[in-house]
Amino acid sequence: MTGKLPDRSTSDLVLVVDDMPDNLSVLHDALDEAGYTVLVATNGEQALQRAAQALPDIVLLDAMMPGMDGFEVARRLKAHSETAHIPVIFMTGLTETEHVVAAYGAGGVDYVTKPIRPMEVLARMTVHLQSARQARQARNALDAFGHATMAIHADDALTVGKAVWQTPLARDLMLRYFEAPVGQVPPEVLEWLRSQTAGEPRPLTVAHDERQLVLSLQQRTADDDWLVVMREVSDAAVVQSLQQTFKLTMKEAEVLYWVAKGKTNRDIGDILGSSPATVKKHLEHVFEKLGVETRNAAASLAISKVRLLA
Repeated sequence: MTGKLPDRSTSDLVLVVDDMPDNLSVLHDALDEAGYTVLVATNGEQALQRAAQALPDIVLLDAMMPGMDGFEVARRLKAHSETAHIPVIFMTGLTETEHVVAAYGAGGVDYVTKPIRPMEVLARMTVHLQSARQARQARNALDAFGHATMAIHADDALTVGKAVWQTPLARDLMLRYFEAPVGQVPPEVLEWLRSQTAGEPRPLTVAHDERQLVLSLQQRTADDDWLVVMREVSDAAVVQSLQQTFKLTMKEAEVLYWVAKGKTNRDIGDILGSSPATVKKHLEHVFEKLGVETRNAAASLAISKVRLLA
C-alpha cells in the first residue's frame, strides 16, 4: 500500500490476509457491502507491513500460506505494542485440535473454517470489534485524565519484560523519561516491579528536569500481566494543590512545599528570595491554617497530600 492511508472516520478498517485471490475477492466484496474499509495482503511480510502502517481495527488471517504462515504473522503482530491490541481472527481449513490450539496460542481471538461463509465472518467480527473498541476507549479515557497506562508481561523472575500494550501518553512518557522504545521495559521499572512482590506496594518516582514521573502498580490483569499507571507531576502542580487543599496563599504553599522537602528556613529563604524571618512568618500562618504546631506535623500533612497525587 502506498500513498494516503484509507479514510476510516466513518468505518472500521479490516486487513484481510490470504494467498488465494478467490478468497480475497469474496471477503472484500462482503466487507465492502457491509460498510467496512478493506485492505488486502497476499503474504505474511506484506501483512506485517500493512498492519504496521495502517493499524487496522481487526485482521482476518489465513492460517496456512507459503513462506511465513499465519501463526507466525500473528505472533509478530502480538510482539509489538503498536499492533498487539489488534484482534486477529484466523481463517483455516484445519480443524484438528492442535491447529485450533496453535491459533489461540499465536494470539488469535477466534477462528472460522474454510470454505468461508461471509455472514459468519461478519457476525464474529462484530463481537470482537466491539470488545476492542471498548478497550481502546478505556485506554483513551485514562490518557484524558492524565493517567498513562501500560501492561507489562514479564517472566516469573521479573528479569525480562515487554509492554504488551501502552496508551499513547504512556509511550510518550516512557520515551521521555527512560528513552525506552515502544514496547521496551526499562531495567529500572523491572527492578521496581521485583520490589513490589514483598511488602506494601510503593510508587516509583523518576525525575526529569523540573518534572517527575510517578509510576503506581495497579491490580494484575486477567492475563496475569502487571498493570502500571503513570502520572507526571511538577513542583508547580504540587504547590498549587497544597494551596487549594489547605487554603494557603501561594507563598505559604511554597514554604510548606519546601518544609516537606526537609529544607530549613534559611534554605527556603534562599530558594524563594526571602529572608528567614519572612519565611518564619509564612510558616506561622501555615501552622495556624493546618491546625498544627510543629514543622514535622505540617510536613506530614503536606507529604500525605503529595502522595495522593501519585
